[in-house]
Amino acid sequence: MTIAITGATGQLGRLIVNKLKTRVPAEHIIVLVRTPAKAADLGVTVREADYSKPDTLDRALAGVDTLLLISSNSVDERAAQHRNVIEAAKKAGVKRIVYTSLLHADTSAITSLAVSHSATEAELKASGIPFTVLRNGWYTENYTASIPAALASGAFPGSAGNGRISSAARADYADAAVAVLTGDGHEGKVYELAGDEAYTLNDLAAEVSRQTGKNIPYKNLPEAEYAAALAGLGLPQPVAQAYASFDTGASKDALFDDGRELSRLISRPTTPLSVSVADVLKQLN
Repeated sequence: MTIAITGATGQLGRLIVNKLKTRVPAEHIIVLVRTPAKAADLGVTVREADYSKPDTLDRALAGVDTLLLISSNSVDERAAQHRNVIEAAKKAGVKRIVYTSLLHADTSAITSLAVSHSATEAELKASGIPFTVLRNGWYTENYTASIPAALASGAFPGSAGNGRISSAARADYADAAVAVLTGDGHEGKVYELAGDEAYTLNDLAAEVSRQTGKNIPYKNLPEAEYAAALAGLGLPQPVAQAYASFDTGASKDALFDDGRELSRLISRPTTPLSVSVADVLKQLN
């Protein structure tokens, strides 16, 4: 069985490839990337593939049995790009597609992200190709990446209010993808994947304070004010606005799920928030 992985040079993609190599011979793994040179260190077959260039997709998917479609990071173009991949997979005779979607994509309050994921899920259902949808929740790293700035400023800003966040470490989601790629009985399933234990950003700030011995409070801001603060840190205005809007969605529990499907899928508990915080602090010392 040949397994192909798109977006393999991204943070999630690299984790999946390296974990997959412990379960599947490297010669059975193909990575599909826009810049092949960036994947040279992965130790598997590399093929050029660009979501926006169907001719590259037709060539890249030749002989592929199972495809892991890691979602594009281009929000505005995502649905069209994924449609290109699915069409190419149909032409190439791909036997199964596994897709990384968004937690509760069909009902999520984070509509700016959910719309394109829901469109891709519909495309998969209409394709006739057996599929599995991994509706990934938030990566804990999305929030712990802000710890250095919080330590420097003395506060942890955000717009998530008391919203509950059931995030998990990126490695947890990578393990779930590998479990589905190498296991049986996943066809037609839609998995809502999230961390075992939910927390608020107040809880995150308290954990950072506990581990550092410093008082780092959470400072809840209106969405526009938080977007301005992110822009002040150097983020492009559209990106800053998008991140602030994600927090507003989180304030409505858009990132909460207590089904524990992720830990069942990976046969272990998800990574605790305290461990993720400690990992970041170790890197700073």
